[in-house]
Amino acid sequence: MKSERLFFDNGRGEKLAARLDLPLDGAPLAYALFAHCFTCSKNLKAVGNISQALVMEKIAVLRFDFTGLGESAGDFADTNFSSNVEDLVAAANFLKENYGGPEILIGHSLGGAAVLQAAGEIEACKAVCTIGAPADPVHVTHLLASKRAEIEAEGEARVILAGRQFTIKKQFLDDLEMSGMERKIHKLKRSLLIFHSPVDNTVGIENAGRIYEFAQHPKSFVSLDRADHLLSDERDSRYVGTVLAAWAGKYIDADKKAEALSLQPEVDKVVVRTAEGYYTEIMANGHPLVVDEPVSVGGTNLGPSPYELLSAALGACTTLTLRMYANRKQWPVDAITVRVQHGKIHAKDCDECETASGKIDQFRKEIEISGPLDDTQRNRMLEIADRCPVHRTLHNEVKIESQLKK
Repeated sequence: MKSERLFFDNGRGEKLAARLDLPLDGAPLAYALFAHCFTCSKNLKAVGNISQALVMEKIAVLRFDFTGLGESAGDFADTNFSSNVEDLVAAANFLKENYGGPEILIGHSLGGAAVLQAAGEIEACKAVCTIGAPADPVHVTHLLASKRAEIEAEGEARVILAGRQFTIKKQFLDDLEMSGMERKIHKLKRSLLIFHSPVDNTVGIENAGRIYEFAQHPKSFVSLDRADHLLSDERDSRYVGTVLAAWAGKYIDADKKAEALSLQPEVDKVVVRTAEGYYTEIMANGHPLVVDEPVSVGGTNLGPSPYELLSAALGACTTLTLRMYANRKQWPVDAITVRVQHGKIHAKDCDECETASGKIDQFRKEIEISGPLDDTQRNRMLEIADRCPVHRTLHNEVKIESQLKK
């Protein structure tokens, strides 16, 4: 995934900060727009994880900071739910004018209420997803309970939310009362996916029930068992991302998918990119792959390690070579399974190795061939197994050149 830092006008003369997450090849099939939770930012880890899952399915994601939050300009005290909806529409217009209109809207918490409200104003939108969203933005007022009387009497008050101080004005409360969410949800006319946790202590599960009741079909609900409101457990946000990406794929134009499959990759090159942590994306002949490291060494274990990928290449090359040989000989081979184990051994323990000291890499291949072959045929297949191109490459002298791109 590659990410571009962007700014756009919110329609009121203020610049909002955004990130556009794109597939490695820079050619998304569709665009999604992500609205974060109340007083959060686009950089919330859960937002990044969900975005990453969508990008792996070639859906680009624009995530941005609402006015007065994160890196965006403006005074949060002068904002309200209506201005958040205006920010969303401005973000959608920016996407439409510069990249492509957002076909998928995603909102977390109050951002979920905002996308439900804004969807009708975004022509390109085909599908809407909410995560822990209130059925009515008025729900937010419970966070202000201890200060509500002061806000009503003085016109504003300083409130601590998520460990930070914010000024909340009376106009914010007044605006919440005007949202008319039930009508908006009922007239959504977009496919709807609702994620909610039954143990969400910030926005209760009954809100998901109300949204589902108000909405017309097609609509779906996914229960986030044991997840908290902010999806602070990485496994929860990655689960949401995986399910959301699969669901959103249904609303991507079939012609675009077919066109993407015919895109020509860089000739004779495999492109590999690591942007954050050890999570690494690969584009090989138009096929996306993922490499990572185990959790035990600081990775997220979302893909095989580089050595596991190398072992996979050796095993795959072996099976393919054996299959080609069996086909050419017209031998009755049903299936070929190769198990590869990589490790390091002391050079002094290897009688046939040229290296005399230190450690060397050892790949052990266990080959299983299903089919009625006789012993002579099986022994010949074992000989052929060591002739696969990757096997030979690992045995031969290899030259590797590195250079910095100017």
